[in-house]
Amino acid sequence: MHILLQAAGGGGWQQILPLVLIMAVFYVFMILPQMRKQKKQRSFLESVNKGDKIVTTGGVHGKISSINDTTFSIELEDGQRMKIEKAAVSFEMTRTAYGDKAAEKKAE
Repeated sequence: MHILLQAAGGGGWQQILPLVLIMAVFYVFMILPQMRKQKKQRSFLESVNKGDKIVTTGGVHGKISSINDTTFSIELEDGQRMKIEKAAVSFEMTRTAYGDKAAEKKAE
């Protein structure tokens, strides 16, 4: 009788454990890297200064002429000005760190 009760009621942890493991793997491989990427992007946007040359996510190249709370004004090569959201900045081209990454790739 004891064996029958144990077999019927003992499966609770055995059913929950795979779900907990799946959620842990999902967190480690999906959510954590995305959080790191967002933190890196946020710190990058805070470090961009007036005069830096940038590229937007749409591929527009320009030089930052003024900085507001949520937007940048950029000057294009032909002298036109454009107002863009800070989130639209993909990367910055004037820093030596960008050149260092290219040098590291060549060394590999």
